[in-house]
Amino acid sequence: MKLEGKGGSRKERVEIDFRAVKIKSCEEVKKSDKLLKFVLNDGSGEDRVILSGIKQYYDPEELVGKTAIAIVNLPPRKMMGEYSNGMLISAANEYDGEEMLNLLLVDDRIPAGAKLY
Repeated sequence: MKLEGKGGSRKERVEIDFRAVKIKSCEEVKKSDKLLKFVLNDGSGEDRVILSGIKQYYDPEELVGKTAIAIVNLPPRKMMGEYSNGMLISAANEYDGEEMLNLLLVDDRIPAGAKLY
């Protein structure tokens, strides 16, 4: 996916790299009310760690073994003393006045590292 925007007086083109990732482990981040720490197989041969603020919506154990979608070409971001290397994609909505959030999970037959177009 390519997004075009204006950065100052020149056009910038940003390419977002969406990939299927397998959730190898998921745990709560100590001292955080919001963050879960995901260790992911992104098909590169090395584990990828992503922190996501979805703790109030999911129990970590229920996500292990699932296949999710992540943006994998974002710069690392330090949160609660740990680096997050990407972003998991979720859908948010309101239902009966309550905010809901759903992690975008896909068919487990999709291999780790598969690129989304």
